[in-house]
Amino acid sequence: MAARQLPPAPKGEFLWNNMRQFNQTPLDFLKESPQYGAVSGMKFAIFPVFVLNSPETIHQVLVEDASNQYKTNPTKVVLRPVLGNGLFINDGESWKRQRRLTQPAFHTRRISAYGDTMAQYADDLAENWRDGETLELDHEMTDLTMRIIAKTMFDADVSGDAREIAEAVTEVLHIVMARFGQLVPPLPMWVPTPQNRRFNAAIQRLNVVIEGFINERRASGEDKGDLLSMLIAAQDEDGTGGMTNQQIRDEAMTIFGAGHETTAVALTWTWYLLSQHPQIEAKLHAELDQVLGGRLPTLEDLPKLRYTEMIIKESMRLYPPAWATTREAIADIEIGGYAIRKGETTIVNIYGLHHDAAYFPNPEQFDPERFSPENEKSIPKYAYLPFGGGPRVCIGNAFAMMEAKLIVATIARRWQFRLSPDCLVQPQAQFTLRPKNGMGMMAQERGIKTAAPLVDAAERVLA
Repeated sequence: MAARQLPPAPKGEFLWNNMRQFNQTPLDFLKESPQYGAVSGMKFAIFPVFVLNSPETIHQVLVEDASNQYKTNPTKVVLRPVLGNGLFINDGESWKRQRRLTQPAFHTRRISAYGDTMAQYADDLAENWRDGETLELDHEMTDLTMRIIAKTMFDADVSGDAREIAEAVTEVLHIVMARFGQLVPPLPMWVPTPQNRRFNAAIQRLNVVIEGFINERRASGEDKGDLLSMLIAAQDEDGTGGMTNQQIRDEAMTIFGAGHETTAVALTWTWYLLSQHPQIEAKLHAELDQVLGGRLPTLEDLPKLRYTEMIIKESMRLYPPAWATTREAIADIEIGGYAIRKGETTIVNIYGLHHDAAYFPNPEQFDPERFSPENEKSIPKYAYLPFGGGPRVCIGNAFAMMEAKLIVATIARRWQFRLSPDCLVQPQAQFTLRPKNGMGMMAQERGIKTAAPLVDAAERVLA
């Protein structure tokens, strides 16, 4: 039998091939991958891996061949103890049913009710800051988005039981990120290492609290307007069945864990980029002063905050919280002229595409104008994937964008940030794309600006 042709790949090293190279500098690896073609290769020891570097090949995997692609096993091994069989790692018919049952919780009318909560919680946080104070802004954003998801998921503030969830989720995420960054596969969860004991204890705490929420809500039958109420009320199309408590727990954990982490990361990078580009920051402030006049933003303001949205989209291009996603073929397929066998892995190169000059000229430049209404039309659909794509596109993408816009508008109307001199900014590709050394920033109070005397100035800056 003739050896099959594999795609071009970077030169590897003895034994490991590209495995150590990828794990040590994944972002550099992914940025360089498009030079090898629409599909490039690498090997983890003797196992071939296929990297997808074009909108066309990514569309094929995420849309055309979606039914032949499952989540990769290593992802499931790391995340299943936390997320159970939730949407993020579920597959096949079970995933389809859960997606149908969960979707109504993210209907536009439903999530619109959360807008005031998002803005008010952001304002409450900002009230605690002092002019000239140095903040660990990545921690501040994580605490804020965790409070918001606790309220919208469980109708609970982050105190008492909800505080218990927040602390346990933080512990779990730290360990998950560490496990994703290991070169050697992590030990099974039943091995009583110190890390595994902390991990299992945190998951047990989560289970106890979340099961308490579910049992209490089922007993009361009350719809509190939160996501948990929607999950409990969800029924199959014929009305014959809904989710079990275990399924609700798994989806609640998926929403709670992913729903605060990715948005916090996107916000952290947005504040950093604004601090490095004062002219763009000035245009943002001008828009907020003109539209809001010093008051809190509301859902009705969002269509007018176009530049705010452009900034967030460009931030997620440069620093996508989900920097790559993987799939495992469950049948033999062909992509870009290369045969991929059952069980082999493909990597959707989100970070590489976002930094590819073929789709984003001067790709390292922070330029929100790429996402103006007219310019955004020229971006190929599967070249920009902050929320993934195809049937498995992030179910909470509208929720996340609404939250990010309201938080940026609320905070930036009265605060701006400058990077601490001793903060070395370096993106680290783990479960999400977090700053490796945190994000220490000094808060500078702008003061509340009113619209009337600033309209002309705003127009000059926005021109």
